[in-house]
Amino acid sequence: MTVSAEDVIRRLSDDLRSGAFRPGTWLKQVDLQERYSVNRAQVRKALETLAGRRIIRYEPNRGYSVHPADTPETDHILAIRLAIETGFCAAIVEGATTQDVERLRDFARAFDDMVRRGAYDQLYETNLRFHRALLSCAGNAAMVNLVDELRLRTSPAPVAQWHNLARIERSAAEHIAMVEALETRDAARLARLIRVHIEQRPDPAP
Repeated sequence: MTVSAEDVIRRLSDDLRSGAFRPGTWLKQVDLQERYSVNRAQVRKALETLAGRRIIRYEPNRGYSVHPADTPETDHILAIRLAIETGFCAAIVEGATTQDVERLRDFARAFDDMVRRGAYDQLYETNLRFHRALLSCAGNAAMVNLVDELRLRTSPAPVAQWHNLARIERSAAEHIAMVEALETRDAARLARLIRVHIEQRPDPAP
């Protein structure tokens, strides 16, 4: 089976999302060739493409690396996400079907169950599925894809997503509250919850 540069881009992006590489990790071409069983040209093309999309960093004379955690750029990207995601709350509420609500409730319960069981290694993908499904209710695929790319431009490691165990538990409760806001068609409450969720405020969720 022939592996294309696009296949390498997809697989590397998936690994970045899942936290396979820690924040700040240098992405060495020889290691990636071995990891994906591809040649140097395919790896180079994938790295150049992802760097062009600002999904990974490129430093002349040094190479490619994963975005570090907690940088000024991270704050700027979170501000953009906040504006987009809260700005689409009315469309999310309007477009959500009964099936959407039930699907989101299943994701929220699964996340909560993982927190209770201490299955922290599984949280990131479940969290991602929840938020993609939530944003998809707005019926705007371009927006969902944009938020996906913005997520990749901050630290993709699961450990960087939440400050501590208490914040993980709060995030689980916020997911459930978002589903309730969606079910009651309360766009204003959904926007408040998303703001608290993205900013990871210390105060209780509304």
